[in-house]
Order: sequence, then C-alpha cells, then structure tokens
Amino acid sequence: MTEAARQGLDAFTKRYLAVLLVLAAALLLWWLAGLDSRLSELNDMLRADPELAGYPYQFEVLSLENGVAEISSPRSAQVPVVQFLRLVYPELANTSVTDDSMMAAQAALVQVQSRAGKLVSSQEDVQSIRWTLDRDWYAYHGIYLD
Repeated sequence: MTEAARQGLDAFTKRYLAVLLVLAAALLLWWLAGLDSRLSELNDMLRADPELAGYPYQFEVLSLENGVAEISSPRSAQVPVVQFLRLVYPELANTSVTDDSMMAAQAALVQVQSRAGKLVSSQEDVQSIRWTLDRDWYAYHGIYLD
C-alpha cells in the first residue's frame, strides 16, 4: 500500500466533498420548504372519495392562496367536452354529440366535477374555487393546447 493511500483523502477532496454535502443539504431543504402539506391533505381527501376515485379523471388541487383553491379540470371553453369524453370513454369515439350515452357521460362529468368542488369548498380555509384547464393531462394524451 502506498503512503498516499494510507493517509486517506487529501485536503482538496475533503473540502470538495464537504461543499457537495452542504449543497445537497441545501437542495433538500429547499425542496422540503416547497412542499405544501395542505395541498396534500386536500388531494388525499379527493382521492379518498369513492365517487371521485372511480372516475377516469382525477381532480387535483393545484394551489391554495388567500382562500382561493385552484383545481384542475378537463373542461374549458378551449376544449370541447366531447373531446375529453371520447378520450376517457373510447366506446364514445364515434358517438353523436346528441346520443343518450354521450349526454349521460356529460352529466356524469358535471356531477363528479361538482362533487370535487363541493368537497374542497367545504373546507374552512377555502372561500372560493377557480377551475383551471389541465393542459398537462391533455398533453399526456397527445393533445397540445395553445
């Protein structure tokens, strides 16, 4: 064994490792500070609801600021609701907009979204809700919105 190997790490390597360790700790603290446990609680509540859990789209609270809860939604004036329904229910792909099954699917979406809104707004720290189009969900399904 050489003399250098017996002495262990040199001073530069020790300082370098110390700086890396401090940087890693700072990044971990920054990441932990960014987590919002209240959002996690609200989203856990939505996921625990049997009616919402059984629906093919999962509503999610994106933010809670000054009593306003921002919730993701597949519905928007930018995207026809029929497009969403045909994605989550492939059996409706060639169904007319006026078909009874399409109308029932639209009514179910309205009911489920209303339920999500009521659950979130029933919380003491939520005064109002703002629905936000879930662009990421559409992008994941190959639809890129402006």
